[in-house]
This record gives sequence, structure tokens and C-alpha cells, in this order.
Amino acid sequence: MWTGSRIRIREVDVKRRQTPGGVGRRSRPRYRRPAAAATSFTALLATSLVAGPASAAVIGDACALARTAVHHSEGVDTWNETYPQPSGQLDAVMVFLSFPDSEPMASPDELFPEYFPATSRFFERASYGSFRLRAHPVRKWLEMPAESTSYGIGRDWDADLRAAYLGDAVELVDRQVDFSRYDLVYLVADPDAPGVDSDATKVVNFDEPMRVDDTELRRIVTVFEQRPPDRNVLAHETGHVFDLPDLYHRPKDGRGDWDTHVGDWDLMGSQFGLAPEPFGWHKWKLGWLGDTQVNCVRGEGESLHGLLPVGAGDGPAPVTGPRLLVIRTGADTALAVEVRTASGNDVATCAEGVLAYRVHSGVASADGPIEVLDGHPRTGACWDTSVYPELADAPIGVGESLTDPESGVTIEVTGTDAEGRWTVRVERPSAPAEAVAGALGAGGGGESGETGRRASVSVPGPEGHGSGPTEHGSVPAGHGPGPAGHGGGPPAVRGAPGAHGASGPAEGRRAEPSWTGRSPGERRLRMPVTGPYVDQG
Repeated sequence: MWTGSRIRIREVDVKRRQTPGGVGRRSRPRYRRPAAAATSFTALLATSLVAGPASAAVIGDACALARTAVHHSEGVDTWNETYPQPSGQLDAVMVFLSFPDSEPMASPDELFPEYFPATSRFFERASYGSFRLRAHPVRKWLEMPAESTSYGIGRDWDADLRAAYLGDAVELVDRQVDFSRYDLVYLVADPDAPGVDSDATKVVNFDEPMRVDDTELRRIVTVFEQRPPDRNVLAHETGHVFDLPDLYHRPKDGRGDWDTHVGDWDLMGSQFGLAPEPFGWHKWKLGWLGDTQVNCVRGEGESLHGLLPVGAGDGPAPVTGPRLLVIRTGADTALAVEVRTASGNDVATCAEGVLAYRVHSGVASADGPIEVLDGHPRTGACWDTSVYPELADAPIGVGESLTDPESGVTIEVTGTDAEGRWTVRVERPSAPAEAVAGALGAGGGGESGETGRRASVSVPGPEGHGSGPTEHGSVPAGHGPGPAGHGGGPPAVRGAPGAHGASGPAEGRRAEPSWTGRSPGERRLRMPVTGPYVDQG
């Protein structure tokens, strides 16, 4: 039963900052897996090449960036207890809302399979079988008290109208659902109602939770998808429920490319991406990778590391061992390295190989907390299906290397083995004393400025990409998809595993989104609006 008399929410500015609850440090729970043989193998690799005082790899905890006060910080040292942790089993309720101005054309029993079990299977694969999301649908329409057009539904939703919608919905659903039984709440609006706008699909986070059925309702996933819904859209929104940030870049005027930070890599960048498997960093944050599965490099010198692909099939991973390499570069920054192959949720990936990206724990959601380094800055790939072809071929293959211009760290792929491990050599130059001190100190806050992503690359072969810094995203004339969906010269590792992007780029909002909301309606709020919330799509 809803015990409150009002919804304490108001709209915040477009930057969508939110100070997370529970920022105070505590010992972060870790999910360790026995991997003695793999650990010995990694130790052998890490110590086989000695050229500096910190050559040997250590477990990942030493490279864990501190969580900061920015919204959805990429810090991994502690867990924000205001969010449910995706471990074991979590239960979700999915409620279907209709409106008096529209007769639904589909039943809840027809709509529910468009979201589940696909969303549950995505997370089961991503977590190596350690997490199960179980959804419980309310198998009938619940009619809202006002017409769909009266709520002014849109991406940049008027705060008062959003409060009216949420207030009506919670009051309505509370008559049918015991909220205390569920960890997540999905409110699905009739996709055929005239006032429903698919760009409004997002998570609403309440700074001050609503008290319903003797439980605190901290956030709601509001779904306004058309049919069929966007691929992986619910998995993307559910990622926010687990404190993952938006990795896309929203242009100021709503026009331009949204996918310049990470491209197809990780569904938090785009639900349409060809490689939606969560980054290894996110798996570490969520507890799906334990500290012993993360190699950490903190000092200068050279080291070798054996990495398994970050993706795996259904169920527990058959081979255990490190899947993420982290090079600490500052108080709130790190360089992460992982292997991406056509496995797990990446079966339609455009390219395989070793992927490197920068992580900034002091940069908020949608402001660029992760930046993928382009291992092939002169070319792109999968021009017909990728959300951002310039980064579709970002991974490097055997015999290739790249150097991060910010940190000076060089990553080289030296080989693979029969069990699927990729051997990666790290060379880190001597750093200024202040940079080393910052990297080894406690994490700090603050935002990083806009930085480039051009890397110095070295690629073998008669049509190599050269070895100096090159312009990111430049496309040779006539550079179209080749036999394997790629263009340009043949790098060492750029395959066409399976059907590249069988679903293809989404129609409508993918190519040129329109983010203009409808004008506020005349409906008067029944409840005053007194407290802040944060939302994101």
C-alpha cells in the first residue's frame, strides 16, 4: 500500500548529476573463483619479461579506482548500496499500462515475450551464469486515469507532467502489485497509444525514495517502446538500475553522432551495437569478475599477460583465468585492456582482437567516462551495420600494437594459445613523479577534460596503417564494405565472424533522432513536486 501523499520529485538540469548514496567507503564484496592453474600461468607470463620495478602483474584490487560523487561513477572500490547488486537472483515485475484514449492492439501476453527471456539471457551470459533476472508479468492491462496525450510524454519530459504520470502509475499499480516482493519495476506503456513516444524510454532515479508497501521505491524503468522494441533496449535500461552509466555522447543540439566514445562496444553505449557485451571493467564493477581475474599494472617497465576473452557462452565459463588487464594511470583514471571475440553477447561483432579503452571514475554518465582507443585509426568497418564504423575495427590483432598518447603505455599482442588466451605485452615508460603519486594515491573526484582518442599504431603487412599518430576516423575514397564487411587494407585480426549485425541499424530513432518533446498539457497536478530526481535513457 502506498503510504505517501505525494511524489517527491522534480526535474534536474540536463547534465543529470546525482550524488550517489553510500559514498562512504566500505569493504567491497568480491566474487572470487578458484583459478589456481590460470593464476600460475598468468604469473609465469607476467614475470617472464623483466624490464622495470613493477613488471610483475598483481591482482586487480590494486588498480581499483575509487568511486566518486558523479552520477554512475566508474569507480569499483565500493558498491553503491542504493542500487541492487546483480548477483544470484533478482525479481522484476513488468506492468502494462493502457490509456482511456486508446484500445490496446496487443495483449500483455504478446508484449512480454518481446522483452523476456532475451533480457534475462543477456545478463546470464554476461555474468558467466552468476546472475539471473527473473521477470514476473502482470498479465492484464491496467488503465491509467488520464489520456496518453495529457502526460506530454517525451525524452526531455516536462517535470510536472512526468510527476503526474509516475504518481498515477504507482497509485494504480499499487492496487494490484506488492512492490516489496520485487527488486526491479518495469512500467510498459501501450505502444499504440497516441501520446506514447519511444524516445522517453528511460530509468527514473528518485533522490528521495517513495515508500510503497513498506519498501522504498528508488527507481522505475519507464518503457515507451514501439513494436518491436529496440534490440537490447531493456538490457540497456536495466544496466542503469545496476549503476552503469550511459557511454554515448549526446550532442548539444540533439543532432550529430551519439556514438563517438565507444561505438559498438558495450550496450551502455548503444543498444544497437554489434558488440553489446559489457566491458570487462563493468563486469568487475558488478562483481562478475573477481580481483583474481583482473591483472593490474601500476609501475613502469614491461610485462606479459595471458587474457581470456571477456565474453563467454551460456552458463559458467568453462575456462577460468584473467579476463581484464588494468594499467593505473592516475588518481581517477586507468587504461583497461580486454579480448573481444565472437562469443557470448558478441556473436555478431564486426572485429575480434584486443580492445583498449580509458576509464575515468570522475566523469559522469553521458559525459564520456569510457573512451575506446582506435587500433586502426585510418580505417573503419561494417559501414552498413555498425553504429560508428570508425571504431568498429578498434581491436588489434597478433603482431599489432598501439600506444596511448595520454599515458604513453604501449599494448602489443604477441600471440594466442590453444585454450583461447591472448598474450599481451605492456610497456609503460617512466612517469613524472607527480603522475606516479597520483596513480598510487586514493581516488579523487573532478571531471576530465575532452581528450583525443588517436593512438600511435604499428601494424604489419604490405598495407599496414603506419606507426605514427594518424587522424581518427578518416575514410579512404571509395571505402565501402568488402567481402567481410570491412574496407581498406587487411589488418592482422579483422574477421567477419558470423552474420555481421544481422539486425542491422535500427530504423527511426537510430539514424537521426528527434528529441523535441510535446508542449505541456493543461492537466493540473494532484500532488506537489518537492524533491529532485535523475533520469537517463
